Amino acid sequence: MRPARGPAEVEAALELRYRVFCEEQGVTLAADQDGRDPEALHIVAFDDGRLAGTCRVVFDDRLARLGRMAVEPDLRGRGIGAAVLDEAERASRHAGAERIRLHAQTVARTLYERAGFEVQGEEFLEEGIPHVTMEKSLA
Repeated sequence: MRPARGPAEVEAALELRYRVFCEEQGVTLAADQDGRDPEALHIVAFDDGRLAGTCRVVFDDRLARLGRMAVEPDLRGRGIGAAVLDEAERASRHAGAERIRLHAQTVARTLYERAGFEVQGEEFLEEGIPHVTMEKSLA
């Protein structure tokens, strides 16, 4: 787990996101690639040299906005998502963020709850998928 090193690793992360969000879940490419990737910190996880998981963090003053968490389908259930989340949290603290916020797909809510995130508000639909806003204090 680490921040992406260079454009090739960011491109690999975008390709993984495309397969997971667009092909598997039916999210539009415009919704996934919203123009914020150039300013984001991309976290990547590798398994035997293969990109296994990713997420991105966009910073807004002292708030880290975590999103686009994706894990290769055949590698799910191995703790990769939790490890990517831990690295994103570490990097967010290092960058000076005091809080981290995300929109969790409700099917993944327990992953974030185990990491100390708390639900903020009601369930909502994003790209037709049920989500909840979750937040964690880093200070």
